[in-house]
Amino acid sequence: MSRCVLMMACCSASWDGRVMRPLQSTSDRINPTSGGPSMFDNARVFQILPLITDARSAGEVISLFREAVVGLGADAGVFLSCLRDDATRTSLRSLWACDPSWAADYALHRWFEHDPWLRYASCDAEPTRSSNLVFSSPKEVAFIRAAAEHGFASALIAPAPSSVGLSRVGVLCLGSADPERFEGEKYPQVRVLARALSMELHHSIAKSMREELLRGASLTEADLHLLRCEAAGHSSKVIGAAINLEAKTIDSRFQRVNAKLGAPDRRTAVRIARLYGLL
Repeated sequence: MSRCVLMMACCSASWDGRVMRPLQSTSDRINPTSGGPSMFDNARVFQILPLITDARSAGEVISLFREAVVGLGADAGVFLSCLRDDATRTSLRSLWACDPSWAADYALHRWFEHDPWLRYASCDAEPTRSSNLVFSSPKEVAFIRAAAEHGFASALIAPAPSSVGLSRVGVLCLGSADPERFEGEKYPQVRVLARALSMELHHSIAKSMREELLRGASLTEADLHLLRCEAAGHSSKVIGAAINLEAKTIDSRFQRVNAKLGAPDRRTAVRIARLYGLL
């Protein structure tokens, strides 16, 4: 059975956690506007997008996210970033701008194991409406019903692919209690902006994870240089010759780097470094 780490609202946690962490609720409620006209503010969303990457705290990111959700005419929003370290371990980072009970319910019922929106983002990069998806199991149908009870009667799904393929994917889910919210002439604009917002949020979370790994593992520039050399296919002998050290000294240094990353060998250490954007 695979193990999953779910960290809410980018709350700081040990990067190599192996079990489900206690959830910290930092979700932000957006008052539903079902029954009334949706309020689109594309200009404000354009202003928000470049601010996300430079935000100095998770709280600031969440505040910007919430404002962008409102600007896109949605009642609720969730962003998930899924990192698959190996075949047995998946880590989820999340941002919630919705009913706080949905965040708790998502974790309690382990909906991430049957989330059709996350599944879609793992195999397609194009934004789409949730109503366009074909559900693969009764549990996915149950997920959709549960989401609808928490403000996602209709939803726009915007995947955020990465340079490491399926090993790291993100997905933005914009929701509304209005089943028709993401229909009509505004949809093409919202679709484009949702894609941009999804990518910015994914980049922000990746940046946070990279910084956490650097601090938590105490990686030095010399460590990163070794990993770059390994990624380039250089042997210990070649690396040592370049810096006037014996191959066995390079091997010893790699052992220390592997230990810092919790990796069994240098190849795995390089894979971890790539996943977290260090190379």
